[in-house]
Amino acid sequence: MNNSTEKIVKLVLAAMFAALGCVATMIIRIPTIGTSGYVNIGDTVVLLAAWVLGTFYVGNKKGKLVDENLFFAAAAAGLGPALADLIAGYTTYVPGTFIIKALMGIVAVLLFKIIAKANKHLAFAVSAVVAELVMVFGYFLYESTLLGYGMTAAASIPSNGVQGITCLVLGLVLVEVLNASNAFKSVLKVN
Repeated sequence: MNNSTEKIVKLVLAAMFAALGCVATMIIRIPTIGTSGYVNIGDTVVLLAAWVLGTFYVGNKKGKLVDENLFFAAAAAGLGPALADLIAGYTTYVPGTFIIKALMGIVAVLLFKIIAKANKHLAFAVSAVVAELVMVFGYFLYESTLLGYGMTAAASIPSNGVQGITCLVLGLVLVEVLNASNAFKSVLKVN
């Protein structure tokens, strides 16, 4: 695959993951008691976007830790869920969601790249756990400071934790299924 074709593939995949992230965030939306948020499965797509776009399927042939793939992964991870918040009327959460989900993507990509050299399965697990911790504490910080909820924002930690655990398990299962089926490798014909 030549360089311009690879960039088009990355752009198309980023758009696809952003759209999937939006749909996954909206399709199962369970309002949480005592908070203004909701539990969803969008983080599953955030993790998959990070692993697919940022790591082994589309590039990093030079072994760089930070490259353009990181941008594509972060953009896809942030845009979909932020768009879902906008559509669902959670407008005060749109900027926070974009930043938090993009950071999740960045963390997942970087940790995966570092750990995968030793153990790919461990890299998936650690990158998912740390990315979900970024989500839980990112929303706590966003709600407590920028939205002005103070310590009452801690009420969202348990539901965000449930969402994080659910999505990391789903993400780990899906990436193993996709790896076993060679779905992305055969479609993209890379690596």
